[in-house]
Amino acid sequence: RPEEPLLVKPRASAFWGTPLDSYLIGRNVDTLIITGCSTSGCIRATAESAHNLNLHTIVVREAVGDRSPLAHEVNLTDIDLRYADVVGLEETITYLEGKNAQ
Repeated sequence: RPEEPLLVKPRASAFWGTPLDSYLIGRNVDTLIITGCSTSGCIRATAESAHNLNLHTIVVREAVGDRSPLAHEVNLTDIDLRYADVVGLEETITYLEGKNAQ
């Protein structure tokens, strides 16, 4: 959408070398929902960075993937144990609908 920012990330984490942190802080965002490719790389790195910035971090299980099914599952488990809530799409939608009702 024209009103949405486009951030080009030079490294695995969406926070490294981008203004994402400032963008979120400037809008009082406290939760990050992560989707995308490379669970073992970009998703994991972004989840760790978000966790380190004290953001409530959610990874949507059906909206992430990896070239290796084993690496995907192992990293989702580790991300869930360390950095973020790994949840299903339906749970994420329910969460967002609840936020919009507030």
